[in-house]
Amino acid sequence: MAIKIFVDAGHNPGIINAGASVNGVLEADVNFNVSKYLGDILELDNRFEVMLSRNTITEVLGNDRNSSLRTRVEMANNWPADYFLSIHCNYNNNPDINGSEVYIYRENSQAQWLAEEVLSSLVNVVQMNDNNIYVDPDLYVLRNTRMPANLIELGYLTNVNDFEKLVSEQLLFAIAIYVGLLQYFGFLE
Repeated sequence: MAIKIFVDAGHNPGIINAGASVNGVLEADVNFNVSKYLGDILELDNRFEVMLSRNTITEVLGNDRNSSLRTRVEMANNWPADYFLSIHCNYNNNPDINGSEVYIYRENSQAQWLAEEVLSSLVNVVQMNDNNIYVDPDLYVLRNTRMPANLIELGYLTNVNDFEKLVSEQLLFAIAIYVGLLQYFGFLE
């Protein structure tokens, strides 16, 4: 039976639950593109079944921040997904801060072990700095999903080097997450 992966392109275009915007690049668009690439890759692998939260770059989920987050979680829970991956870009007022990090609901869990593989792959494949795994039980999508969930911060739109990768290496980010999934499931030797 195929492993069901829910891929959430974090945030929306426009003003409802909008993400960061830097130099005309919208976080929601980067998140969507990486999610779409990852979905396409997973669809080619019969070991996986995939569902995307947003199916077009212009799709808006919900009519405010809370309903946007709730919609994503309900989609995953109702499917029901085996794993939940929410794709994001980070933002910081300090332009020197860079790298990838993953947020989980609790330590010593399937979510943590998956996060370790995904983060390791982002570091190795995309050459991102390792910013660690953080426990944040307050994040809505981690708290309310009924399956192991990762909120993946690919990199910082506010850092020059990360920004360049987030704009030009979106397929590579998707490949890295896919490789992390393969490592987690023991599909790579």
